Amino acid sequence: MLAEKDTETLFSVLDKSTEILKNELSISFLDAFIETGDNILNSNQVHIENGQPSESTVSKLEKLYNEIDYNSMDAESIRKAIQIIMIKATKEDAVQANHQITPDTIASIMGYLIIRLYNGKPNINILDLSVGTGNLLSTVMNQLTDEIKTKVHGVGVDNDDSMLAIASLNFQMQNKTDNMDLIHQDSVDNLFVDDSDLVISDLPVGYYPIDENTKNYKTRSKDGHSYAHHLLIEQGMNHVKPNGFGVFLVPSNLFNTPAAKELLKWIQDNAYMQGLLNLPKELFANSNAQKAILILQKHGDQAKQADKIMLGEFPSFKNPSAFQKYLAEIVEWEENNLLK
Repeated sequence: MLAEKDTETLFSVLDKSTEILKNELSISFLDAFIETGDNILNSNQVHIENGQPSESTVSKLEKLYNEIDYNSMDAESIRKAIQIIMIKATKEDAVQANHQITPDTIASIMGYLIIRLYNGKPNINILDLSVGTGNLLSTVMNQLTDEIKTKVHGVGVDNDDSMLAIASLNFQMQNKTDNMDLIHQDSVDNLFVDDSDLVISDLPVGYYPIDENTKNYKTRSKDGHSYAHHLLIEQGMNHVKPNGFGVFLVPSNLFNTPAAKELLKWIQDNAYMQGLLNLPKELFANSNAQKAILILQKHGDQAKQADKIMLGEFPSFKNPSAFQKYLAEIVEWEENNLLK
């Protein structure tokens, strides 16, 4: 209950101060949130430029900021408050689909699948090639830290500076800066990062516009632009250590398009497809937007194709008993197929 109260209190302060700055400075909700987050991280000192915000507004903001002490809150309470703010920002600023936050339900399911795969490992390096606001990465990092007491280091890459600014706020407020590197660049371009134990991503869906950058990719399209999500699956798995896993949020129809032929061939040559789990339809605005969790394992001396590939669809969240039963089946599958 205390953690829930912390989330509510922090959200209230972030929301009210963001609205004040949005109206005072005539900026977007997202930019106002970045501004208020920077103020809080700067020991509650309000940034003033060209006489703005006004003295009376500065006084209001400082009073609000002093209602919280994020240093005394646990990481999950902070992450959840920022997630709720970002859901509001999505509506207020009509944020495009590829920049929208990965919902908690989906992020938590991905983390649940990952926990067993890395249980017993004292250190894990995780790479997220489309880190956005950091919600998926921080959810998984927190789950691994809390559930199996693993020391986790994350690397997040994104080419959108606003999203990275929010990710930076997210990790700074959670006191994770020592365990986190954020890189501002196009993830399809040459990526100079160490190979990771695990790659995760809520992949941006659509065509990648710069054909020149795709010439070394096996999953590139022979004609016209290539799918960004295909390229990033290849890029991600190229930066995972042998035997390591890639857990990606992908369109449910990933393998039902003409361009899927190159992707399938690349997977067969470089990784084992261990699972494809459709998420409940109710989570998406329409059936065309439905997504799935793709589980790949890179070839290596300890990797093999699972005897049974996990294919299926999660039951509705409205049926808790069926949902819990399905989770139990996934655990049994992981233990009998991936962990032997």
